[in-house]
Amino acid sequence: MNLVLDESSTNREASRGYSWWFSGDAFERQAAQDRKPPRRNLSARLWSHPGRLTILYFFTLIIIATVLLALPISSHSRTATDPVVSFFTAVSAASTCGIQVVNTTTHWSMFGQAVILLAVQFGGFGVMTFASLIALAVNRHIKASQRMLTATEIGATKLSETKGVLNAVLVTTLLIEVITFFALFPGLLHVNHGNVRHALWEALFFAVISYNNAGFTPDGAGLHVNSWSVGLPVLLSAFCGTLGFPVLLNLMRAARNHTPPKRWTLHTKITLIATFSMVAVSLVWFRCVEWNNHTLFAHADLQTRIRYALTAAVMPRTSGFDPSWVPQVSDPTKVFMSAVMFIGGGSTSTAGGIRVTTFAVVLLVCRAAFQGRHDVTVLRKRISERTTMTAVSIMTTCLSLVFVVSVALMVVSDCSFSDALFDTCSAFGLGGYTVGVADQGDPAALLLLSVTMIVGRIGPMTIAYAINRPAQAEAVHFPEEPIIVG
Repeated sequence: MNLVLDESSTNREASRGYSWWFSGDAFERQAAQDRKPPRRNLSARLWSHPGRLTILYFFTLIIIATVLLALPISSHSRTATDPVVSFFTAVSAASTCGIQVVNTTTHWSMFGQAVILLAVQFGGFGVMTFASLIALAVNRHIKASQRMLTATEIGATKLSETKGVLNAVLVTTLLIEVITFFALFPGLLHVNHGNVRHALWEALFFAVISYNNAGFTPDGAGLHVNSWSVGLPVLLSAFCGTLGFPVLLNLMRAARNHTPPKRWTLHTKITLIATFSMVAVSLVWFRCVEWNNHTLFAHADLQTRIRYALTAAVMPRTSGFDPSWVPQVSDPTKVFMSAVMFIGGGSTSTAGGIRVTTFAVVLLVCRAAFQGRHDVTVLRKRISERTTMTAVSIMTTCLSLVFVVSVALMVVSDCSFSDALFDTCSAFGLGGYTVGVADQGDPAALLLLSVTMIVGRIGPMTIAYAINRPAQAEAVHFPEEPIIVG
């Protein structure tokens, strides 16, 4: 796993990208290093441990954004912003969460909004993906351990695909943002009464923010939900951002090769089924529970109510656009939205949460247990035991985190459990909404939510990998003995 990749031009094509694995020179070099281990400096240690490099990159991004946002030039009043507010906003932007404790339009200047936009863009690439891009830019020879972790993060099924997938991630992200920009500009030009400069800035801002599901808005009007020329492109871009890079790549390849849906990857099928199921359930929920909410659907006809319900069904998962109506919903809806934000979007996407595939695998594990079967199967495919154990451990760990943070918020903010749970799930799932617990007058609550956003962005598995390297195979297996559960 520590072999240096040796993908020379002489044997790259013949080996189909696996020359690094079959190269005898690589084995000889590794054997020589094992006999006399070289002295490794700090840089070498970081490159050999991608998990730590990712966390270093993420915190560096937060620190830079915090310092820039705290400068007087970042605010309209030309005064320094409170360090806690600057730090919280930087974390919210870098994690692509989007929770706002100050009004983005009235508090931050053009420079401050540009800092937020760049933090969202760099954070949206995915901390693991961007760390691998840095490694590729600095050194063409990337270690196998780094490539393995990158392949897992971005959904590559073969190690030889990683470089191509990394390039595709960049191209896909920029392509969707460019399409969204051109789709938004005409509508925003109309909304801004022909102000071209302001319309261009808002189109760029919304294009980046919507795909990265951050929820910051450069205009006090928010999502412009009454203008479908603006609301629909934002809605579609945010939805694409929640699917994840592997799904988008698989769908694009399927469209190019005319591949039927039955031959799509299992990951794509589960992600799409789970995503559309969650949107459908959310739409039914808002249609049934909040249909007579006069704050949410005040003075609206049937068509407008349906548009509002669709926006409320899609956006709360991770986007956080137009948060003005959220504090006015009922407590059952707050709990329901908390669950939706906790589940989040697709794996390796700009969304957060435990991810829809993790939730789907846990449900499949429960179904197999109730049916008395050992194999976890879906769509005539068997899910590996390692995948099921990972899904259960992620869900258990994240549930524990959400519960602990919710109770802590109740203690420091004296808020209700439903409000504390809502803001905690919003921070962890990068939902971008708040019901008032995230208040600039409560530094303790802001710091708690900041830590939750960091964990929600980096992910429990990445943190675990950064702390502990993959363990060696177990040489000793202890005897089994049954215990009673349930």
